Amino acid sequence: MFIDRNHIQQHIMSLFSMSFLFLSQSMFSTLSTIGHFPNIQILFKSSNIFSLLFWCSIIAFIATFYQKKCSKKVYLVDFACYNPLPRWNCSKDKFIEQLRCGGHIKDESIDFQKKILDGSGFGDKAYVPEPLLENPPNICTIEARKETESVIFGAIDELLLKTKMKVEDIEILITNCSIFNPSPSLSAMVVNHYKLKHQILCYNLSGMGCSAGLIAIDLARQLLQVHPNSYALVVSTENMNNGYYLGNNRSMLVTNCLFRIGGAAILLSNISSDSYRSKYHLKHTVRTHKGSHDNCYNSVFQKEDETNKFTGISLSKDLMNTAGFALKSNITTLGKSVLPLVEQFKFVSTFVVKKYFNNKVKVYTPDFKLCFEHFCIHTGGKAVLDEVQKVLRLSDFQIEPSRTTLYRCGNTSSSSIWYVLAYCEAKGRIRKGDRIWQIAFGSGFKCNTAVWCALRDVDPIKEINPWMDEISQFPVDVSI
Repeated sequence: MFIDRNHIQQHIMSLFSMSFLFLSQSMFSTLSTIGHFPNIQILFKSSNIFSLLFWCSIIAFIATFYQKKCSKKVYLVDFACYNPLPRWNCSKDKFIEQLRCGGHIKDESIDFQKKILDGSGFGDKAYVPEPLLENPPNICTIEARKETESVIFGAIDELLLKTKMKVEDIEILITNCSIFNPSPSLSAMVVNHYKLKHQILCYNLSGMGCSAGLIAIDLARQLLQVHPNSYALVVSTENMNNGYYLGNNRSMLVTNCLFRIGGAAILLSNISSDSYRSKYHLKHTVRTHKGSHDNCYNSVFQKEDETNKFTGISLSKDLMNTAGFALKSNITTLGKSVLPLVEQFKFVSTFVVKKYFNNKVKVYTPDFKLCFEHFCIHTGGKAVLDEVQKVLRLSDFQIEPSRTTLYRCGNTSSSSIWYVLAYCEAKGRIRKGDRIWQIAFGSGFKCNTAVWCALRDVDPIKEINPWMDEISQFPVDVSI
């Protein structure tokens, strides 16, 4: 049952007021009783005043402590993933055929992209916006805006339907999109469309790559620490139209092959009463930034190609090593909070031996499978998932949700981890108490993670989920 967001605060203030009146009444009642004893009247009057102040201070302290304790917990009420229009479906063959008909790409570049797609881990049901399938591709701000509006509004509409949330109750709004950053911003676009209140706190994250979704979650968490009894709406997406590359530089053509349309909307709350209807409790967020290393900073870089005619995102050959480097640093930080003491001891002891005694000793890799039941890994590509599976020593079953999401949806950038979690829900795998680990990588270079704990069983039959119409068809063999 939904309780108004001010319920707890009003309850505390009512309790404080009633206690104050009770103590005040007791004091004056006592004073009236001893009023005919002038010698001790002053003594009791002073004593009761100090008593009143003491008990009021105690009540105020308890109320403040309780409220602060409640505000520290952040709940994920629910989330929704955008389900693209069927006409946007684009198979691998259809994508290559469009390139051949367009005439703007050389034959050798087309053959290169076909090779990338064949080894990408993709299926034939990922989505591409229609303007990119025209000849030539219709790349412009108008179409980019239409694409983003369709994705963002579609995800938010579904989220509002699932949560029965009133838009006027949203106090914090965070949007993230790396490539498309028009003016007014995407957050302003949401405010205008849904007529959100003018006091709303708005943030628009740009240029932060595929890990920006978890950066937005961490930002929302921090804001919810200082804004009690609040709801935060986080919207994660990417724009294909604005990021599509029309040249022949191979390092830039890879992104055309991997990225597909998608988006997610997430509702967070710090209201304790929402724990009864929320799905997850946010336990940890860890952000790792390796931008101080030149090879990491340049591993994903937007720039003009050698012709100076077209802008694209170049992926370096060191990208996988960079991702592994950032991941190891991130899990070293996270491990202090989630790993059993035995695993921490094994890691620290081998690290000390290697550093001070024997350089040939291999540092022990902690077994994170002991800490989590579900792994939601950013679907950056088959090579990315292979690297993460290798570093974390995950089984094929544990990596299945991410590989299946890559197969069905492609790389939907910052929203991909939410499609992975939606797959776990659609399969009926989420049980109360389960721990979920989300891992995302992004330009900079960044590795960001979030840890959630399921507050209840998630019944797939009762869920609005982008997978539900076809979940019985998965998993499929994606070992290509």
